[in-house]
Amino acid sequence: MRAISSPPAEFGPPGIPQTPREIAGDGLRSSWRFAGRHKITAGAVVVFIAAIIAVSLLTTGASAPKVDKNAPPFAVSALGRPGQVSLSEYAGKPVIVNFFASWCYPCQQETPLLAAWYKQQAGKVALVGLDENDVAASAEKFTAAKGVTYPTGFDPTMIVASAYSVDALPQTFFLNTRHQIVEHLYGPVTRAELTAGMALMSAS
Repeated sequence: MRAISSPPAEFGPPGIPQTPREIAGDGLRSSWRFAGRHKITAGAVVVFIAAIIAVSLLTTGASAPKVDKNAPPFAVSALGRPGQVSLSEYAGKPVIVNFFASWCYPCQQETPLLAAWYKQQAGKVALVGLDENDVAASAEKFTAAKGVTYPTGFDPTMIVASAYSVDALPQTFFLNTRHQIVEHLYGPVTRAELTAGMALMSAS
């Protein structure tokens, strides 16, 4: 799984930072320093690993999508209407789960794209939004302004977010028919990423 760029952490309330990149950045810089000190050994290792991958591809063909883990079940109040939004409603169907909030700056860019894309799919895909750490009135105003028509759940105390280890917004999970996570994206998604994620959902 990979991380997509997201705006600085000052956007949004304290307690749910909007970018997890700092830790990854520190690790990457350390890796480069380590590689600089041991470039000869690292080069040999890279060649060896490349050879193993090449042999593997030749003998086994393209690999299947990686299944990370089972998606935690959830059932929360629906935003702006009676009833609930739950994962069990989509038993046997692939589902895209998007975590967002009205105060989240990159969500303001992402949500209109998701809303337009969902309408174009005309019922071919299940997409569920989960509004996190928010105020109901603000969330309802936000989703109405952005043209959201897909089911949206309200999770003000971040119960579902915690179950999915979501500590930054937005994040999107792609689940296969068995509701296993086959892709997990940080930051606002693109149409190309939605298409690629759907392919993984169908292939696993």
